[in-house]
Amino acid sequence: MQRFILIRFIQAFVAILAVSIIVFSLSHLSGDPLTTIMPMGDVEPEDIEALRVKWGLDQPLHIQYGVFLKNAVRGDFGESYAFGGQTAMGMVLLRFPATLQLAGAALVLTLVIGLPLGVITAVRKDGWVDYQGKAIAFLGQAIPNFCLGIGLMWFFAVWLGWLPTSGRGGIDHLIMPAFTLALFQVAALLRLTRSAMLDVLDTEFIKMARIKGIPEWKVVWKHCLRNAFIAPLTYFAIIIGSFFTGTVVVETVFSWPGVGQLAVNSVFARDFPTLQAVVILGSSIYIAANLLVDILYAYLDPRIRYS
Repeated sequence: MQRFILIRFIQAFVAILAVSIIVFSLSHLSGDPLTTIMPMGDVEPEDIEALRVKWGLDQPLHIQYGVFLKNAVRGDFGESYAFGGQTAMGMVLLRFPATLQLAGAALVLTLVIGLPLGVITAVRKDGWVDYQGKAIAFLGQAIPNFCLGIGLMWFFAVWLGWLPTSGRGGIDHLIMPAFTLALFQVAALLRLTRSAMLDVLDTEFIKMARIKGIPEWKVVWKHCLRNAFIAPLTYFAIIIGSFFTGTVVVETVFSWPGVGQLAVNSVFARDFPTLQAVVILGSSIYIAANLLVDILYAYLDPRIRYS
């Protein structure tokens, strides 16, 4: 077990290091940020060169990467280009609670809707509930987030006037963005849980449990779900990562002031430090979630640790 966990930690470290190299390289392929940030016609060349030296843009790329990596370990990505006087990580942490709120609400919706529906559709296979569950899964994975968000906004905000169109506020501001973000993962979790449950329902130990007279609810929700939960648990890391890193479209559509919207603004402003902080933080969350699920997976299924 210790060897398995150690290998996973090493793989996670290598993955984060690879992400840092890719992020640093890509952020420098779009050109000199000074040409976008500063009006070249109204600024003296000496001032531009002084700013270039201050930000370390006059150094070779490998030296810039070494400094970037050293500072990134401490959470220091430098000063934001677009938001003067603010640190890049400070801007990310300022927006992170909004993204955390949206991702948390979407995660709750995914678990509350997707997991029970997956179990019920498996138990009621080829019945009315199963067909409705399949329809939800099909629509959830077929409709793009921006189309669903705009459709919900038109129906509930513009036509009915029940919910606000955008912004962050009370629970009414959270309903549409959270549902838009969660629907795809609800569909995916529903299908995965249903498939895993169908495999377990046909096993001999489930038939034996029914023969022994164990109540059907206990057979389904305790014996079946516990053994079928390994596959959904593996996908759980993807759900967590996608909720924290895939909010760009939803936050843009609903003007939700989170990290995703900050990333979009940083791209347009060529704010490299802020963009690097966003991507590194999101990648770290994604990798950490996968690492945690791998460790839990090994505890649930002893065969994993030996293979």
